[in-house]
Amino acid sequence: MTTDNEKQVTAELQNQHIHRTVLDNGIVVLVAENPAADIIAARIFVGAGSYWESQEQAGLAHLLSAVLTKGTQKLSSLEIAERVESVGASLGTDAATDYFLLSLKTVTSDFEEILELAGQILRSPSFPEVEVELERRLALQAIRSQQEQPFTIAFDKLRQAMYQNHPYAMSGLGIEATVATFSRADLQQYHQTYFRPDNVVISIAGRVTPAAAVALVEQVLGDWEAPAVPLPTLKLPALAHQPGRTMTPQQTQQSIVMLGYLAPSVRGAEYTALKLVSTYLGNGLSSRLFVELREKRGLAYEVSAFYPTRQDVAPFVVYMGTAPENTAIALAGLQTEVELLCTSQISEDALQAAKNKLLGQYALGKQTNAQIAQIFGWYEIMGLGITFDTQFQKAVADLAAPELQQAACQYFLEPYVSLVGPESAVNSLVTPVSI
Repeated sequence: MTTDNEKQVTAELQNQHIHRTVLDNGIVVLVAENPAADIIAARIFVGAGSYWESQEQAGLAHLLSAVLTKGTQKLSSLEIAERVESVGASLGTDAATDYFLLSLKTVTSDFEEILELAGQILRSPSFPEVEVELERRLALQAIRSQQEQPFTIAFDKLRQAMYQNHPYAMSGLGIEATVATFSRADLQQYHQTYFRPDNVVISIAGRVTPAAAVALVEQVLGDWEAPAVPLPTLKLPALAHQPGRTMTPQQTQQSIVMLGYLAPSVRGAEYTALKLVSTYLGNGLSSRLFVELREKRGLAYEVSAFYPTRQDVAPFVVYMGTAPENTAIALAGLQTEVELLCTSQISEDALQAAKNKLLGQYALGKQTNAQIAQIFGWYEIMGLGITFDTQFQKAVADLAAPELQQAACQYFLEPYVSLVGPESAVNSLVTPVSI
């Protein structure tokens, strides 16, 4: 969360007033009043998620998200579902890498009722044994299903090689060995540790005034007391740059070729430049990788790049799905395109096109009440603050080609490589480094 000393802050961000209030118990409340439609969306963020899991806990936050709505001290799973469905509202949970999320949306007249229900779920889940066992089995099935998907296998292997003992090494679903051991007591302990008012951000957007929204949150959660014990301090391992290749033979009709680079967190000086590089390289049909490797050379079934926003060191990934006989040339083609970013500057026309695309897509992601509540709550729980919205857009607009080239030269060193494909295609390449 941000450390603003003021209790209340109001920022005008692209014609959108965002009101920020900190309750006495530490809950941060963000409100964007939008009277256009009779709808209110809220996002309740908790500073939890797979980032806060030890290796032995891999998948615990995901399991908690599946069980959290299955009962409280006062309500059964069926009663919770009936309350939500009886007013046509929506309520759900999710465990992301860097945060935990409880989402709700309802018409204005029912917001108080659904917020009160969300408060019960947040504070006093009962974690019924039968529901824990059911969701644990479903999580194990999901893990096994992912192990049959070539892209997921390639990304899992890449992530494990890049992050080693860091929490980012694991899938949010966890692994069979850990998930199979989870119990109700594990969920209770995790909930007790991280679900506390001074670790919560509530972001609300819709037909409600800031004063009314804050009053409702006070009414529902104002008596929730933060424990005296401080939040656990994360002790993350240092990441050593040890690039190599992992090759996974699998009976598939295509090969997945994936390159990964350790890149800065959202607070890194080159974060914005690499976001723009990711857009230029692999975002859409006009991206550099799509045009050069698919359109011109016919190498790719699919080709893209992604650079997720993370609290800690983030992965910058480029990948391609290609015919098995093209595996080696696809790998060389991907590496060549990434290396070009350091050896030559992006043209001014290409730079401006990438800026227009990135900023246009960013603006389109803030159209609905749910999107507005999501993005500003996310910024807050990541410790960026509500002004990050305008700061990011200005930083993108101000970027020059040499800055992108400098970032590429700094971070796009020798890549981590992950290959998944038919045995003949994998064996045709150089013997991989053992990881």
